[in-house]
Amino acid sequence: MTDQQPDKPAQAARRERMRKAAEEGAAAMVDVRKDAIAVRKNMERLRAERLARDSAVAAEDETKPKTPAKKRAR
Repeated sequence: MTDQQPDKPAQAARRERMRKAAEEGAAAMVDVRKDAIAVRKNMERLRAERLARDSAVAAEDETKPKTPAKKRAR
């Protein structure tokens, strides 16, 4: 405080709680950002795997000869 009066114990305790909460909040935000980055990296990896798998299946389908559709018996 800028006043010349000393802090009351309750004021000092409140200020300490507020400081601690601010530190913990900042640390929590860092964790959230790290988790978000990890999720995006995993999504990118999975997307690449899916696209590779889909293109391999498409290429395989192009090389297979088309079978004629069977006629139904009436």
